[in-house]
Amino acid sequence: MKVAAFSEIEKDFIERVHGMVWCNFATIDTQNRPRSRVLHPIWEGPLGWIGTRRHTLKAKHLEHNPYVSLAYIADVTKPVYVGCRAEWVDDLNQKQHVWNLFNNTPPPLGYDMAPLFERLDHPNFGLLKLTPWRIELTNFPGEATIWQP
Repeated sequence: MKVAAFSEIEKDFIERVHGMVWCNFATIDTQNRPRSRVLHPIWEGPLGWIGTRRHTLKAKHLEHNPYVSLAYIADVTKPVYVGCRAEWVDDLNQKQHVWNLFNNTPPPLGYDMAPLFERLDHPNFGLLKLTPWRIELTNFPGEATIWQP
């Protein structure tokens, strides 16, 4: 079933993804092969944020192809799949906002980023913004709910 507005899935989406915390994050490498890793996004409505190391293989993959696929599977009968465009955000005000969002959100979703990155202007601190082009909430054995902006 397709829905027109994010608000129609927001409560269930946020419950599922924030309850799971970690997700599989797949990129396409420079030879067009899929590559997966586990990452920790936090969502503000339909936008996702990931604090991650900036100078990694993941960065090369995103330079080659900015589209990623996320899979959250805490309950095999209720997986969430998110197709996104990922982009690096260098704006210090936005980095501060997300730094505070992670620090002020209770664990396990929130955490202190300082032990990993020291400070938000550290050259190794990268902020990824995830903008979905498709979100699928599956309810086995029933029909999936799909939102596409």
